[in-house]
Amino acid sequence: MKLAISALLIASAAAFSPSKIATRTSSSALSASLEGIPGALPPVGIFDPLNLAEKATDATLARYREAELAHGRVAMLAVIGFLVGEKVEGSSFLFDAQISGPAITHITQVPDGFWPVIIAFVGAYEAQRAQEGWVDPADCPVDQPGLLKEEYAPGDLRFDPFGLMPEDPEEFDIMQTKELQNGRLAMLAAAGFLAQEAVDGKGIIEHLTSSA
Repeated sequence: MKLAISALLIASAAAFSPSKIATRTSSSALSASLEGIPGALPPVGIFDPLNLAEKATDATLARYREAELAHGRVAMLAVIGFLVGEKVEGSSFLFDAQISGPAITHITQVPDGFWPVIIAFVGAYEAQRAQEGWVDPADCPVDQPGLLKEEYAPGDLRFDPFGLMPEDPEEFDIMQTKELQNGRLAMLAAAGFLAQEAVDGKGIIEHLTSSA
């Protein structure tokens, strides 16, 4: 468990590194070689049972990758939030020890004043992301809504406080693949956490300790 949490923490930190190498490669590079793009690993390669990638344009592939990275990062943080939130419940420093129970019930126990702060932070982040990565809607063709800028690399938040982003292109691809794989695992884990707690009303930490 500690190893899994450490891996998710490292991936979460690396997730926000600026993609200097990827920025030099336009979004069209995503479709240049689908089998060679980060996140495609043997023996499966590109897992696309609905053939969405084959039908997609370069711009659509870039949006797919942006969405996958964003959801994977949120899921990694969510998994950590599930475990940490349930582990420290009842602690005096967290909302005066008023939060308890499974993580899926915490949202209804948080004081109202907490939400404007969260909404403000998320709104500021999304506004900045839109300005960095998206073409102004007024300049988008009618048949291409949500178009990403050519110079924008999907997922590039230009945030790398620990200097984790490699300079070597091959090493960067390896790190990006690790981020994608951790994000995919986290999306499945978060969905599993939600489903399990909704079914029996028990927290994930409680499940782990009772089965140990």
